[in-house]
Amino acid sequence: MIGGGAGAGQAQGANPGFARGRRLRSTPALRRLTAQIRVAPADLVLPVFVKEGIDAPVPIGSMPGVVQHTQDSLRKAAHEAAEAGVGGLMLFGIPSGKDPVGSQADAADGVVNVALQHLRADLGDELVLMADLCLCEYTDHGHCGVVTPARGGLRGQGGEFVVDNDPTLDRYAAVAIAQARAGAHLVAPSGMMDGQVAAIRAGLDGAAFTEVPILAYAAKYASGFYGPFREAAEGAPQFGDRSTYQMDPPNADEALREVAQDLAEGADAVMVKPALPYLDIVARVAEAVQVPVSAYQVSGEYAMVEAAAANGWVDRERAILETLVAIRRAGAGQVLTYWAVEAARLLTR
Repeated sequence: MIGGGAGAGQAQGANPGFARGRRLRSTPALRRLTAQIRVAPADLVLPVFVKEGIDAPVPIGSMPGVVQHTQDSLRKAAHEAAEAGVGGLMLFGIPSGKDPVGSQADAADGVVNVALQHLRADLGDELVLMADLCLCEYTDHGHCGVVTPARGGLRGQGGEFVVDNDPTLDRYAAVAIAQARAGAHLVAPSGMMDGQVAAIRAGLDGAAFTEVPILAYAAKYASGFYGPFREAAEGAPQFGDRSTYQMDPPNADEALREVAQDLAEGADAVMVKPALPYLDIVARVAEAVQVPVSAYQVSGEYAMVEAAAANGWVDRERAILETLVAIRRAGAGQVLTYWAVEAARLLTR
């Protein structure tokens, strides 16, 4: 009998094999002592958005508490993250001008590259500066690569156009070099182009950035949970969607193939995105590899908890920490989360 009365408990107590799991749950100190999974501030990475041409931070309506930063407000936020013990920042940029090939992504005076220069000068190696490596925020069409007319009867993302894989690889290599030159400790390709890690590794090595690691968004799914991010990064596709290059949600074995391919091409660490709807993928990847595994708790996951908390439906702080524990329990060593600084403070209070 579960939770039985005194009589049942006394009868069972005579059996030396009767297990009382509640003994180790009886006090907060015992629960802390016997916890299998712990989340530390250093496990957390804060995604941040920096926008060109604004003079004050711009709140993101669908992500309460998250803003598009100015260069100055980003520097302040980075110092706060370092003081809280957060492990790193992942930078996303919104340029004031966009074009078909995303030329501001690798411009020396591009918004993320300027931010990297400032942050590296301010913080040195105090936390890990990660640069998201993609083109969607920088292109006028909002896709993650170079768009060309569809060929050979292939129906593209917009019917007549397709994101052209191989020309995009050249762009990714150029962006990686620019980010490394600006001060990124690590580059993180998220475009899901075939061969992207190999192209980036060759580009970095050829430019003498052999020590800059690659965190590959290896298993990035075409998810419905990215909506608020597209408001934040101003990078929604202007036609079609990204389902021809991001992974199809029903597929799990394919994630392991993508991860294996990225590692074979030279990735130093891998990521699963999103996190909570794909904890099974996180677990399978963590079991299969011997490199660091990250998971990205994406904007839709953040927005759902914030909305539920605003309506009084969940205990906000408890839900935040429980989601992070779940992601770590599944096998992620690092978690990208918009709550990184707040969670770090909650974990150390």
